[in-house]
Amino acid sequence: MLVGSLAGATVALAGCASTSAATATSTTRPAPSPRPTTPATAFARLMDGNERWVSGRLQHPDRDPDRRQLVAQEQEPFGSVLSCIDSRVPPELLFDTGLGDLYVMRTGGQAVGPVVTGSVEYGPMTSATPLIVVLGHQRCGAIKAAYQSLHDSKPLPGNLQAIVKALRPAYEQAVKEGGADPVETMTRAQVKLTATELRANADLAPLVRKGSLAVVGAYYSLDTGKVEVLSGKPS
Repeated sequence: MLVGSLAGATVALAGCASTSAATATSTTRPAPSPRPTTPATAFARLMDGNERWVSGRLQHPDRDPDRRQLVAQEQEPFGSVLSCIDSRVPPELLFDTGLGDLYVMRTGGQAVGPVVTGSVEYGPMTSATPLIVVLGHQRCGAIKAAYQSLHDSKPLPGNLQAIVKALRPAYEQAVKEGGADPVETMTRAQVKLTATELRANADLAPLVRKGSLAVVGAYYSLDTGKVEVLSGKPS
């Protein structure tokens, strides 16, 4: 009987411990926030997440099995991000977002073409996604390679040359502007040119004029983790 009583007590204590742990987990996990439906609220959500990334006070929202089940049948991201392929610039991390929060397109130097542009259009045109962010970054290898190729008139091998071709307008803009660091100048030029092009896009421009969509050009610092707005901040 003593053994049985001890066993029963052990099971009871284990059950209490599990309940306590579950309660602690549920109380510390941030409650799901309502989906932003305007450019301003979507932008604020992203920048709040970036502030947490910079400070290290991350919430890791929307990253659990409950969220996985919630978005399994349908998605409704509040933002679209066109960024570089660089391994140090994952949008979901540097904006502290989670599963189902963002459409993400990544190309070398944010180079665009019909397929990429169509991918950017997808969110606003099918899910009423209110925000597009074109995100360049510090020390971009693709921009540097394209700049050197164009500067030296030496084509890059294979399909890398297609990236160079797509980035030529930014190179020409950087040459006009000058500056101590032409690669950084070219990176910022590429962001601004791409954001401007998307705002003038035949399918996106009506949404921008109506105020239901904003296209923001931004720049990410590898050193600090901070996102700087270059153009198109929604009011």
